[in-house]
Order: sequence, then C-alpha cells, then structure tokens
Amino acid sequence: MLRSPTLRHALRAQRFQCASIRASQRTIFSQRQSSRLSEDFDVNHLNSKRRDYEQNRTAFLAAGAIAGIVSFVYTAWKLKQAIDLRNEKEKRAVKCDAPVPTDVFKTEAGEKRKVVLHDDNGREVVPTGNKTVKLFPRTIDVDNLPTTQGEAGPIAAAISKQGTEFTLVGLGTRSVTFIGIEVYVVGFYVATQDIAKLQDYLVKKINPLATALIPSEKEALRNTLKDATESEETWNAVLKDAGCRTAFRITPVRDTDFPHLRDGLVRAIQARSGRDQAYNDEDFGTAMKTFKHMFQRGLVPREKVLLLVRDKSGGLTITYDAGDRNESKNSLLGTVADERLSRLLWLNYLGGKKVASEEARQNIINGVMEFVERPIGTVATQVL
Repeated sequence: MLRSPTLRHALRAQRFQCASIRASQRTIFSQRQSSRLSEDFDVNHLNSKRRDYEQNRTAFLAAGAIAGIVSFVYTAWKLKQAIDLRNEKEKRAVKCDAPVPTDVFKTEAGEKRKVVLHDDNGREVVPTGNKTVKLFPRTIDVDNLPTTQGEAGPIAAAISKQGTEFTLVGLGTRSVTFIGIEVYVVGFYVATQDIAKLQDYLVKKINPLATALIPSEKEALRNTLKDATESEETWNAVLKDAGCRTAFRITPVRDTDFPHLRDGLVRAIQARSGRDQAYNDEDFGTAMKTFKHMFQRGLVPREKVLLLVRDKSGGLTITYDAGDRNESKNSLLGTVADERLSRLLWLNYLGGKKVASEEARQNIINGVMEFVERPIGTVATQVL
C-alpha cells in the first residue's frame, strides 16, 4: 500500500520528536546522578574536617588543663619555699615593732654601751642615727690583709675564711656647710686581733701598771681624747707605734662621685701636712699623686661602700663595694705604701682641733671607753 508523501513526512517528524524526547530524558537523568555523587563527596569531606577539628580541639583543651595543673602545683611549691625561708629568717633575726633606734650608744649602769641589733639575715648591726643609712655592720671581713705572726688562741680565731675580722669602734655622719648638709656616714673599725694592742697602749698611757681603767682613769682618758692638742698627739702615737690594723668605712647618704670624695680627703691631708716641713719631700708628693689617681672614676651612688684600710705598717688600701647588703662586689682602687699619708688621713677623723665629723669622734671615744674598762685581751674574746 502506497503512502502519500505527506503521510511519510509526518511519520518522520513524529519519529524525530520521539528520539529527541528520549535523548533529553537521558541527559536529565545523567545530570541528576552526577549532582548526587558530587553532593555525597562534599558531605563526606565536611564530616572529615569536622571530625579533625573536634579531635584537635579536644587535644588543645586537655593540654591546657594539664599545663594549668602543673603551673598551680609549681606556684604552690615556690610559695611554700618563700614562706619557709621567711620563717627561717624570722627565727634567726630579733624582730621588734619599734623603729630603728637613732642612738648609737645607750646608758647601762652608768656606762655607755653600743646599741646592737640584728638584721633580717641575723647579722649584728649598729644604728647610725641617719635617716638614709640607718645601720652599720658591727663587724666586717676584709680580704687579703697580712696577719700578725705568732698569735694563737681565741683571738687568732678572728681570722675568718672571708678575711680578717674588724670590729666597729664608733661612727658618725659627716656634714658640710653651716646648714649641715649630710655627705656620708663614716665608721672606725679595728682588727679584732689588734684590739688588745689598742687597749694596752691607751691603758698604759693613763696608768702604766693597770690592765683596765677605773672610772676616774677613764674620765682622764676621755678628756685626753677630746683635747685638741693631746688627742692629736695620742692618736698620732697610736698609729705610729701600736701596730694596729684599722679601717674607715664610708657610705654616702646621697649620690656623689669619686672626684668629690677625693677633694674632701685631699684637703684634709694637705691641711695637716702643710703645718710640717717633713712632708715636703718627694716620697710624700708621689704618695699624694698615687692617692689622687685612685679616685679617677665616675659616680658613687648613695649607700655604696668605700673602705679605707690601714695595715700594721701603715700602708693604705682602698676598695669600693658596688654591691648590696646580700652580695658584695668589691673592686680594688689602689694602695699607698707611705704610712704618713694614711696617718694624716686617720687624724682627720680622730684627733685635733677640727675633725671631719665631731659626732664620729665622740662616738669613737665612747667605743674606746668600752675597750679600756675591760682587762686587756678580753674584748676580742667577747666579740668572738
């Protein structure tokens, strides 16, 4: 049966339309399947990242908790150590609620005695009466000093592992100008071994047969050490002949410098040497140059320590301690062998019409009275 061309054309168009529909259906179905696979992949990746985040978060929180516990335990341990150390210091030290006394000496049974306290480390200290430098050590150890040969017994035990022990005699504040500007606190020390030599010389000066002085003899010695002429003669002889090792400890009460300290000490030496032509020789001039050269340095903060030590032959050694109460940082400034220079410098504090500190001289005299009232050789044993 023959079909007309019109019919054949219609059938072809219908078959083409059906094929297009089937092709479009296949495309739609394939796109839906691809989209589902992509969505499944993205969800799994996000779950993996979330799981890693939670694990890392848990690890960091656990580490923080452990670190907090360790820090707490360590802090508690350090706090316990600090409390134990403070309690130990309180046991060793004599504590009092009253402020530091301003008097260097107190009167007991009609006699003047040094006021001796204990610092936080249990060391014996003496009040100075100064508002800035309130305390001075009762004893100090000085390194590298020659020792007297042939001495034994308890006095020789005064040589400690740190050096030679020196005992405080007296102290005072150096002031300048008519308004009394305070410059430094100065203390006079005697080697503990040599206290017996100082006792013997001063006692024999008043009573050649005595080993200790009675009150009337003590008053005679006190008047001698106060007199302008006799005090200079007495101390000059002690420094030349007694062979005592002595020291002056100087602590500024305000910031200063080495040249300023040097100028004051040099003027004191020149004021005394200028009265005697015996000091105009070349050796003394060289000694003065050496002494001045020691002080070519910078600043000296307040409460630091300048120590001037005179050995048994009169040689002078100067050291500077830039440390604090708990740790020393000593440095050697220099030495001068000519004993005349140190003797004149010592007399600036001990004897004559005018001294660097009248307060220091009076307290030194009071300290000497403590020595001479006891039998010769017993003071050093008591200090030990």
